[in-house]
Amino acid sequence: MKALEVCNVTKQFGGLKAIDSVSFEIMQGEIFGLIGPNGAGKTTMFNLITANIPATNGHILLGNEEITHCKPNQIVTKGIARTFQNIRLFESMNVLENVLIGLHTSTQYSFLEAAFRCGRFFSQEKQAKQKALEILEYIGIVEFAQHNAKALSYGNQRKVEIARALSTQPKLLLLDEPAAGMNPKETEDLASLIFKMRKDFTLSVLLIEHDMPFVNHLCDRVLVLDYGKMLFSGTPKEAINHESVIAAYLGDLTKIQGVNDA
Repeated sequence: MKALEVCNVTKQFGGLKAIDSVSFEIMQGEIFGLIGPNGAGKTTMFNLITANIPATNGHILLGNEEITHCKPNQIVTKGIARTFQNIRLFESMNVLENVLIGLHTSTQYSFLEAAFRCGRFFSQEKQAKQKALEILEYIGIVEFAQHNAKALSYGNQRKVEIARALSTQPKLLLLDEPAAGMNPKETEDLASLIFKMRKDFTLSVLLIEHDMPFVNHLCDRVLVLDYGKMLFSGTPKEAINHESVIAAYLGDLTKIQGVNDA
């Protein structure tokens, strides 16, 4: 069963085609990598899928539902969550409060009940807090629940961001360079967490990543973009032996070597 289908999607900024007629599909439970040199269009594709920018042409489907013209808040409620290359946490909030933000999309009380703190407000907030603590326990950082989120190590800040995304109960999780800035132990722990979430929640994952050994270890398939165009689609092992992919990465042969050594 398809989790996501991108059909001939184009994004044009004036005379520049940042994404040029790209098509791919992600199956339910699949970990799919979106890779390519800097400026290839990877983050633009993420922004199209999450409706942060509109597509110029083409269609995007979540399962069998067209989401091409949805708004960002609708994308979340339909089952897509994302993290960002530069970690985005609420600096004035603790870890628990950051995760609670994600849970507020599923609360059942009205605006008036929230404003006057009556009716279903307290019971719903209690349930949300308990759920947030369960998610933090699952991610492995519940002991930091009352800590300021920005005071944590980089690896744990990334886990807070993932916990917040997971709290929206996504079908598809988009991770934008999740291993960037991590040490080898943190990267290993992150890979284990992604595998665990995939298994426990039948979660499909789409990730952008420049750490090619990490991609090789984690991804079932990859799509290689270059200047907004689809260059290759297949397994990581197949990608690294493809002439066009090698040519696109000639500026950084260490990444190619990293995959071959993995």
